[in-house]
Formats: sequence, C-alpha cells, structure tokens
Amino acid sequence: MPGDILDNRGRGTAGWSWPPVHPEGRKFGAAAAVVTAIAALLGWQVLAWPLALLTFCVLAFFRDPQRVTPRDDRLVIAPADGLITLIQKVPPPAELCVADGSGVPGLDPAPVTRVSIFMSVFDVHVNRAPMAGTISRVVYIPGKFLNADLDKASEENERQHFLLDHGSGVRIGFTQIAGLIARRIVPFVKAGDIVAAGQRVGLIRFGSRVDVYLPQGTEPRVLMGQRIVAGETVLAEIGQVPLIEGFSQ
Repeated sequence: MPGDILDNRGRGTAGWSWPPVHPEGRKFGAAAAVVTAIAALLGWQVLAWPLALLTFCVLAFFRDPQRVTPRDDRLVIAPADGLITLIQKVPPPAELCVADGSGVPGLDPAPVTRVSIFMSVFDVHVNRAPMAGTISRVVYIPGKFLNADLDKASEENERQHFLLDHGSGVRIGFTQIAGLIARRIVPFVKAGDIVAAGQRVGLIRFGSRVDVYLPQGTEPRVLMGQRIVAGETVLAEIGQVPLIEGFSQ
C-alpha cells in the first residue's frame, strides 16, 4: 500500500530479522553446535551451556546483513563496520605504489588521507568494496598480530592490500589488517574482478581493522570516534569525477 514502510529490499513491512550467516562461518557454527550437542547428550551440562553460548557467538560473528549502498559513483563508501580510530596523512603502502610487472599503474607515493576503521569482535566482519571498478591488484603480506587499534599495525600485522581502479584515472587503495585475535584474512575477489560499490570483497576473522587510502585531494566526511556501517556510510566524495558508464545507477 502507498505509504507503507518496506524493508531494505523493497519487500513487505520493515522490521528486524536475524541476518543470515555468511557461508565462511557456517562450518565454525556447525562444529560448535556438534560439540555442544555431544556435551549435552553426555550429561555434561556444566560444559553444554557455555558451548551453546559459544555457538551463538560464532554465528553472530559471521552474520552478513543486507546493506543499502548509496547510488553515486563519486562517493567512497565505508568498506567495514566499526569505529573510526585514525584519520591522518600518510604515504600509501609501497605494495600499492611500485610497479608489479603487470603493467597496471599503482598509486602515487605522495601522502594521502588514510581512514582507519577498527572492528571489534562485536562488529560485522564482512568487508565491502568502497567504490565500483576493477580490482587491479591484491597483495597479501604475512606479519604479526598486534592490537589492530595501534598505528603500527598498518605496517607490521598480517594484511591484504587491494588496489581498485575506479576509472578515469581514479584509483583507491584499501587494506584488511588482522588484529590481536584475528588469524585469517579471507578474500572473496582477485585481481581482474569487476566489483560494484558495496559488494562483498572479503572478511577477517575475530577482531581486526580496515584502512582506506582516499584519492589525492579528497577529504573525509567522517570524524574520529564515529561509528560507521559497511556498504552504507559515506567516507568521502571525490570531486570532478565523471560518472562511469556501466557503474552509474
């Protein structure tokens, strides 16, 4: 009916529902559920209840809610849920600047604005593309597992860099960084893949961080301490960038 408030996919009436669990997490949830069931069947109630809580927490960690992404090619969208902990001018990672032999140009090594998003274990950990375009480079780097909230985590922790070519000379870099508890970065895309803004590109297990390197001359539209939503919150707007045919909405 006209005037009805629909859900974020234009169906029915708006209301809360348990978000789906990402396939990457179903095996962990299933394993926890099996161990819980065994403990319950053996009468080990002192273990069964904590294990049941653990199963719930595992499923909650891997939840993958639907998101509504703003339809404008000039917008840089948050790739992760969490808290803005750092906004500073730094050179992009060397791995995204140097020639890699593919012929695909990297980022300019001059300092740009880096926005760091810290994800606690309570945040959604599915990461999304900040803009539409082509994934031109993916670089995985093994490393330490320092607290992801620390500045030096960007250079020392296990991490995975993405270079996204938006077109018309605009390129943006973003990095998944493993944290103190996280032990695995899982990519969903590879070099050469074409992605839409807000499309799922990977996840990090159990507490981590994502850094976004904004294009030259682009200022953030978020503040330190602000909580943001992956695929929905606008991090920045790029000026003088024409809409790209095939990606415009």
